[in-house]
Amino acid sequence: MNRFALLSLLLLCCRVVSAQPSPVSIQVDAAKPVGDMKPFWAFFGYDEPNYTTRKDGQKLLTELQQLSPVPVYVRAHNLLTSKGNSPGPDLKWGFTDAYREDATGKPIYTWTVVDSIIDTYVKRGMKPLMEIGFMPKDLSAKPEPYEHTWSQGGNIWTGWTYPPKDYDKWRELVYQWAKHSIDRYGKQEVTSWLWEVWNEPDIGYWSGTFEEYCKLYDYAADGLKRACPECTIGGPHTTSPRSEKAYSYLTRFIEHCLRGKNYATGKVGTPLQYIGFHAKGNPEFVNGHIRMNMGVQLKDIQRAFEAVNSFPELKNIPIIIGECDPEGCAACAVTRDPKYGYRNGTMYSSYTAASFARIYELMDQHNVNLRGAVSWSFEFEDQPWFAGFRDLATHGVDKPVLNVFRMFGKMSGQRVAVQTDNRLTASTIIASGVRAQNDVNAIASKGPNSVCVMVWNYHDDDVTGPPTPVQLMVSGLGKNKARIRHYRVDDKHSNSFETWKAMGSPQQVSPDQYRTLEKAGQLQELASPTSKAVANGKTTLTFDLPRQGVSLIELRL
Repeated sequence: MNRFALLSLLLLCCRVVSAQPSPVSIQVDAAKPVGDMKPFWAFFGYDEPNYTTRKDGQKLLTELQQLSPVPVYVRAHNLLTSKGNSPGPDLKWGFTDAYREDATGKPIYTWTVVDSIIDTYVKRGMKPLMEIGFMPKDLSAKPEPYEHTWSQGGNIWTGWTYPPKDYDKWRELVYQWAKHSIDRYGKQEVTSWLWEVWNEPDIGYWSGTFEEYCKLYDYAADGLKRACPECTIGGPHTTSPRSEKAYSYLTRFIEHCLRGKNYATGKVGTPLQYIGFHAKGNPEFVNGHIRMNMGVQLKDIQRAFEAVNSFPELKNIPIIIGECDPEGCAACAVTRDPKYGYRNGTMYSSYTAASFARIYELMDQHNVNLRGAVSWSFEFEDQPWFAGFRDLATHGVDKPVLNVFRMFGKMSGQRVAVQTDNRLTASTIIASGVRAQNDVNAIASKGPNSVCVMVWNYHDDDVTGPPTPVQLMVSGLGKNKARIRHYRVDDKHSNSFETWKAMGSPQQVSPDQYRTLEKAGQLQELASPTSKAVANGKTTLTFDLPRQGVSLIELRL
């Protein structure tokens, strides 16, 4: 071989080697707690309340409660919306017909549909995050047109977004709802729920002014507290606080509740027992692929925590991220915009693992009482298989992202210290995203007889890449042996989407195919359980983690 050929071969080898990711070392100290493993992720929500009682909706709700060690809270829009002329529920639209008026203007309350929804939750041990909204047609200050049109260029912000024509009737509606709930479920059950007033009043969901929203809230809170003084109410569930407009709306509302004149009572102050806001990422379609933006979602959370901490009297108040997602449109299919194409596969699941771990980090940094983070994702009825909605299941088959929540459900007790040599912090991601290098990191917890470590390999760019070698060392175990189970979400495990594509992406699925897909949608193990020796309280595991893959290693002691 001549000198030139030898040099070319050496350069090629160097390029191949340099293309392989460097091994990442992760050290977990199970003897060093850093905080509670609070299951704030056990909150879910959706626009279409009528899907709750459908077969696939009930199946998914059952699975959500089964995966959680605590009661799951469920938040749904449209619990007071009127049916109007709608033939049935649609994307971003549902109704209960709870309120109407007779010819003389006398209110008529019909709780049948509301009860069917709440019954579905309560039967499973779940709790409603009861959203008081939207405006019934007969109570709307502008009832026509009433139903929205969910299509590009459609008329969305219609009569259901307007203030009440009579605030006393609005207060009485809330009172009657709470009173009926206590009569049906008992006060002990109802006082375990959470209540809120409206959704995102700082944008088109509310066609009134800021002052009118405060009035809406005050009258609703007064009606609720008259029926149930022990019930918990909060808000305002405004949009992303990284926007100065949304941040101002949030802080002005807090100011009103703390020090403003109550529109309903004339006194100073209004009940505000938790703070709610929303946090969203912002994906784009760049150079033929999807690029996520976790940094802006974390920025929302950081800014909201700063807002709450700016009011000393709110120290330790519960905080609920009322919608906590990679972007803002669950009902937008991939056919609407290619940037939504991340939702079927492992991009969504790895993003969820990495982002929720950073929410724990921000919670610690700001020393706040984070009660819940609602994943605005459920299921959609009568839609094509894997249509690219932001949902947890399709046709009753679980998508990869749901298996990350199953992983979180196995983590309990105390969070314990994690160190890596490839660490990206929440502040780094807020400043620069996950662009320069893969985010290979972990969060770990210790229960009475186990240690769990969730490891992810995330990148904002949805492109292919080689797996990353991981060396995981766990110390502080205090036993001589550990039973190891390794769960995995990647392109070959816990992934119904890849299984469906391998079938040829059928829209008509046979019973055998359905059973195969259903099985593929469950959380799977990378290998059979094994025993591992523990020396001086330490043990080490090595494995390759694919790009956008997530592992959960459970060490049973």
